[in-house]
Amino acid sequence: MNNYRCTQCGTVGLTDGFIEDAGDHSRGYASWIEGALERGFFGGAKRRGRTRWQIAAFRCPVCGHLELFATEMV
Repeated sequence: MNNYRCTQCGTVGLTDGFIEDAGDHSRGYASWIEGALERGFFGGAKRRGRTRWQIAAFRCPVCGHLELFATEMV
């Protein structure tokens, strides 16, 4: 149990989880990339040289609201 508080209903003690990235060449988790989205020649996001952070997700057991945090650099 953690002490995170839901920003929607105020419940304390959110359930740990993660956002799955099941796309091609994925690592199994989603990441947050610093800076505005820029598209490359083929339409994909330009990511080279940008800082990436793994996303931790927590779900409120009462209202179902998700809280996302960029927790560690990957």
